Amino acid sequence: RYSPPAGVSEPLRVIDTGVMEGRLNIAIGQAIVEARQQDQVPDTLRYLRFPPTALVGRHQALAQEIDLGYCRENGIGVVRRITGGGAIFMEPGLLGWELAFDRKTLGVNSLPDLTREICEAAAEGISSLGVQAKYRPRNDIEVEGRKISGTGGFFDGDTLFYQGTVLVDMNPQVMVAALRVPQAKLAKRELDSAEQRVVTLRELLADDTPELGRIQAAMSEAFARRFGLEIQSADLSEPEMDRARQLFREEIGTDEFLTEIEEPPLARGDLCGQRVCPGGTITSYLRLEGPVQNRVRAALFTGDFFVTPPRIIYDLESRLRGVYLEDLEKVIREFFEDTAVEVLSVSADDFVASVQDALENS
Repeated sequence: RYSPPAGVSEPLRVIDTGVMEGRLNIAIGQAIVEARQQDQVPDTLRYLRFPPTALVGRHQALAQEIDLGYCRENGIGVVRRITGGGAIFMEPGLLGWELAFDRKTLGVNSLPDLTREICEAAAEGISSLGVQAKYRPRNDIEVEGRKISGTGGFFDGDTLFYQGTVLVDMNPQVMVAALRVPQAKLAKRELDSAEQRVVTLRELLADDTPELGRIQAAMSEAFARRFGLEIQSADLSEPEMDRARQLFREEIGTDEFLTEIEEPPLARGDLCGQRVCPGGTITSYLRLEGPVQNRVRAALFTGDFFVTPPRIIYDLESRLRGVYLEDLEKVIREFFEDTAVEVLSVSADDFVASVQDALENS
């Protein structure tokens, strides 16, 4: 069990794991969460970077979000995150950060309210570097309307895992080529391309762009100040690294994990519906059974939404198997009422609307 050093009541462990292969990077995040859950380590802020890597969200259909051929031809890694949200592109010029905090540290229980707290702290840290960064709901940080940081996370029991980025320097053309950015997402912002949607510190500050160490210090100080913690620089523990390697071998590093949701099965004649809302897009696929095709044989939900914990979506899909179509709405609503589901961006209403759209399109 972790106990703080003498004289320090509430430390913030700050670690930097540098540039690391994408799937192992994600496995380390999961290992830190587990160590924090077991109270083996204090609240933690980790900085991480990636070689050129396309990362798909936990609930997204891989081939719909990432140009796999381009990535393969150009040596770009492809990874599935353990957090929800949309696909992102990372390279060494982009700084990742992640928090593993106990719920009691935070003083806020609602994930949407906590997202605001974290994003406002991150915006303060970025602003101290010489730009005017602002939180934009649901989970972005912007400078003059352009995204300089995307964030997202979830609670697993009493442990919060929350990730974000700082766009320091990058090649937007490679990002656009690696990701399949929906035109609808750009139209919402009245932009012509994904390149217009993002901005880097390098573009804003040119030769005055701060060194990585200064950026990290600014972010660390902002988080420590917001949550009343004392910064303590540290290294990843050996047990955490051992657990990360195990997760990498057995799950997160495997192609099975990456391709778990690869290409939705429309070719099999499944029904497809969609709900587009301010908090993200939910696409539902229903395969029916029975003499008059009036029961659900299988259900699949994909999209860039955030639901806590992420695995709860698989429980919902299981709950819908064998349900008569006339009972679908009732069962979905009961599931959200009966299960400890926290939502950052979507609600039971949105899942119901997506399923109803699939039925209306049949």
